[in-house]
Amino acid sequence: MKRFFSGLLTVLALAVLLAAWIMLPWFGVLAVAIAIALWLLLTRSGRLAREATKIGIAGLPQRWGASLVIVVGIAGVVAVLTAMLAMGNGFKATLDKTGDDRSAIMLRAGSQAETNSVITRDQVPLISTLPGIAKGVDGKPLASAELSQIINLPSMADGTDANVQFRGVGPAAWEMRPQVKIVQGRKFGGGLREIVVGRGAQQRFRGLELGKQLKLANQMWTVVGVFESGDSHESELWADADVLGPAYQRQAFQSMTAKLDGKDGFKQLKAALAADPRLKLDVETTRNYYGKQSEGLTKLINALGVVIGAIMAIGAVFGALNSMYAAVAGRAREIATMRAIGFRGLPVVTAVMLETMLLALLGGLLGAGIAWLVFNGYTVSTLGQNFSQVVFQFRVSPELLWTGLKWALGIGLVGGLFPALRAARLPVTEALRAA
Repeated sequence: MKRFFSGLLTVLALAVLLAAWIMLPWFGVLAVAIAIALWLLLTRSGRLAREATKIGIAGLPQRWGASLVIVVGIAGVVAVLTAMLAMGNGFKATLDKTGDDRSAIMLRAGSQAETNSVITRDQVPLISTLPGIAKGVDGKPLASAELSQIINLPSMADGTDANVQFRGVGPAAWEMRPQVKIVQGRKFGGGLREIVVGRGAQQRFRGLELGKQLKLANQMWTVVGVFESGDSHESELWADADVLGPAYQRQAFQSMTAKLDGKDGFKQLKAALAADPRLKLDVETTRNYYGKQSEGLTKLINALGVVIGAIMAIGAVFGALNSMYAAVAGRAREIATMRAIGFRGLPVVTAVMLETMLLALLGGLLGAGIAWLVFNGYTVSTLGQNFSQVVFQFRVSPELLWTGLKWALGIGLVGGLFPALRAARLPVTEALRAA
């Protein structure tokens, strides 16, 4: 029973140590690295550990098979973990770029997304006259009453139907969203069944080439332009809201987006909406709105990434343990000889740990390199808050690569600890006799 509880406490202590290491900020890691370097350079035990480490590293080519198990196992953990986190990072970055603090979106009170919101046509002129909304060069309010229709289009990959957001916008939408730029063709004409498509949607779905016609709501629509925006709008199709609404028998709009007038624009608009009993609407900056849309899925992706990474890390730890135990057993005479000529337990422990950490670092760099080369910029799509596909790119940032390297070193730390302690406790006489 004592052994069981002792082992359980050891495992818990290692888990806490590993979690603390992974959460350690960069300056904390740097401080640890500097402390170890100074110990290796300035103390007698450190110099002995350094020499013992050189002996162990020199023998790595003779143990390349076992060393490769550690490197490849840890590389796999880092590559998968980094890829999963890069997916969540890319999705969040795409939606974060969609909004800003200079524009606001209005929905029916209590609505969480455009799909369950209604703004009646008689409310639109009332909203447009509210204080806090900026005016364009023509003196008209920069506000766009919009609706969103989910349509099915065949995917480029396998032809299966996927949900795509077909957005109806007002004339002010272009001036309010200066990041939306036509790169092919032209804008749709007012009152015409014409569509402009986002570059992301064009790359992921069939039939969206310039000049093509689509049959939607039993009517023919012509693709007259392609736009780029660098945000989630690039996954959408745009048309005139006054044409899209009647085509789908929509008597009302779903949202209204407005450009804010200066720093106090949002406060003025929110206060005006609250004071008018005819307008039971919620208002948020577009940054907050799209940030909330990405929050749930980003958390889910990140949680899955950590869980999958942790499961793989456990396997990598056992691989490192087996390999290092085998390495210690194979070097029994060498370790016993070092112990006999004056190498104490601490230098031997440090030497085995540093050897394992070096292999872990190589695995981490390999996994990070694979994740960067294969996944950075890789384009995928997933369902967004409105149940339509959002096209985004994996984003392998330096912060994610750093996180992957910390995971690699943490695996090396745990995987090398017990073999290192065994090497330090190896009886000299038994090791020499067995050898």
